[in-house]
Amino acid sequence: MIMVELRKMLRRRRTWVTIALLDALPTLVAVLLATTNLGPQPGTGPAFLSAVLSNGNLFPAAALAIVLPLFLPVAVAVVAGDAVAGEAQAGTLRYLLIRPVGRTRLLVAKLVSVVAFTLIAVVVVAVTAYFVGTHLFGSAPLPTVSGGPTLSPAQATLRTGLAILYVGLSMLGVAAVALLLSTFVDSPLAATLGALAVLIASTVLLTLDAAHALNPYLPTRYWLAFVDLFRQPILWRDLVRGVALQVVYVGVLLLAAWANFTTKDVTS
Repeated sequence: MIMVELRKMLRRRRTWVTIALLDALPTLVAVLLATTNLGPQPGTGPAFLSAVLSNGNLFPAAALAIVLPLFLPVAVAVVAGDAVAGEAQAGTLRYLLIRPVGRTRLLVAKLVSVVAFTLIAVVVVAVTAYFVGTHLFGSAPLPTVSGGPTLSPAQATLRTGLAILYVGLSMLGVAAVALLLSTFVDSPLAATLGALAVLIASTVLLTLDAAHALNPYLPTRYWLAFVDLFRQPILWRDLVRGVALQVVYVGVLLLAAWANFTTKDVTS
C-alpha cells in the first residue's frame, strides 16, 4: 500500500508542477540579484540573502528562508489536505477500504507519501539553489552568521544537510495539521484552508505583545531557527526547542487523525 501511494504521488503532474513553482521563486530572486547586483542590506530581507552576491554557497540556505514563510507551507498543506479528503471527494475512499486494507495501514501509507513529498520538495529547492547560486555568484568558503571563521566544505555540507532536515521536520507539523483536518472533511480545499488558517493565526500571534506567553508554543515560532546552524559555535537552544515542539505537534495531531479516521463512518 505504501509503494502504491508513493508511486501515485510521484506520477502526479501536480507534484512536479508544485515543486517547480517552489524552485521558481528562489531562482527568480537569484537571477534578479545577479543582473542588478543589488542585494538587501545586512539585517533586512530573508536570512543570508544579503551575503549571497559574494558567495553562492549561501544560496541554498537563503532559498529555504525565501520559501519557508509561505510557499512551502502552502504546498505541503495542499498535498496533505488532499490525502484523505481527496479520496472522499472523488468517491474512492469507501472502495479503498472495502479492499483488504485496514484504515491504519491506509493512513500510514498516506502519511508516508506526504512525508516523501515534503522531503523531496525541500531537497530539490536546496539542491537547485546550490547549482544556481554557485553558477551565478561563484563559490567561496562558507562564512558563519556570527562573523567567525569560515566553515570547511565538510562542515558546510553537514550544516546545510541539518538545515534541510530541520525545515523538513517543521513542514511535517503543517502536514500533520492538514492530514488531521483531511480526516474530518470531504473537501481537500477545506482541509488545506484550515491548515493555512492555523499557520496564519500562529504568525499573527507571534507579532502581538499580548500573546507573548503563547509564543514558545506556537507552531511557527522556531521555523527560522535553522539559521543558528550557521553560527560558530552552533546555538542549539532554539533548534532543540523547535525540534521538540514539532515532534509534540506531529505526534499529537497524527494520533488524533488516527483516532478519528479509524472510528469515523465512511460514506464517500
